[in-house]
Amino acid sequence: MPIIDSQIHAYEANTPARPWHSVPNWPAHVTGDEMVAAMDEVGVDGAIFLSPLSLYQYDSSYAEAVQRAHPGRFALVKPVNPDDPAVSEVIEAWKHVPGAVGVRIMIPEGVARAADDPGLDRILRSAARVGFPVNLHCWGNLDTGTAIIDRHPGTRFIIDHLGLVQPRVKPAPEHPWADLGKVLALARRANAVIKISGACTLSHKPYPFDDIWAPLGRIFDAWGIDRCLWGTDWTRAFAVVNYEQAVRPFVLTDRLNEAERATLMGGACAKTYGWEPRKA
Repeated sequence: MPIIDSQIHAYEANTPARPWHSVPNWPAHVTGDEMVAAMDEVGVDGAIFLSPLSLYQYDSSYAEAVQRAHPGRFALVKPVNPDDPAVSEVIEAWKHVPGAVGVRIMIPEGVARAADDPGLDRILRSAARVGFPVNLHCWGNLDTGTAIIDRHPGTRFIIDHLGLVQPRVKPAPEHPWADLGKVLALARRANAVIKISGACTLSHKPYPFDDIWAPLGRIFDAWGIDRCLWGTDWTRAFAVVNYEQAVRPFVLTDRLNEAERATLMGGACAKTYGWEPRKA
């Protein structure tokens, strides 16, 4: 089974030709070519490329260009705007873009958007109609995220980043797994899977981050390993762990047998998105 990173972000340098909307604490650039080189160095076969909202907002043109240059290595997820009255048409058009496999909505802590928001309803009905899963970023706002999932039982959801608030700089929060109970309860929703993305950023220990395995084990037990999608969240996690450090603990750990590792690091992702990588 190939290794598939369920969440990466690539981007060009901040220039007038392709300006950033905001300037996060990320490297000055991680182009598509640079991302492929990083993946090759650690044996990652492919990745789900989420167009970075913080840099490009709802413009997915750079992600599309990267996918055209590396069609076998990346599948694409586009953030979509709940405040766009034409968002249904945007999703319909996205369905026909080469490599497109899903859309994303962002309601993390601090975003005041209700579960019955009309724009979210439009997105979730449209995604279900075209057969797209919806990546749901709701860390720090799991109650609303859960209500959204319950409101749309016919829509498939992918919970980003374990559903847990993750740091952008060291150290990890004092209680990084404080919402673990809510994450475990969310597993009862049959129309949802969960990304094990950015997990290493929650560790209080140095590489290889041995303290993440006990809480991850509880997530694997509750969700089932076939509903868990490993990922790095590169480059958002850049200031906390490098790419190799986000990959190697899952490759080398003895906490997973080979069948579990194959499912977590590729099989579940391939099944969820209906996509597998192919190297040139």
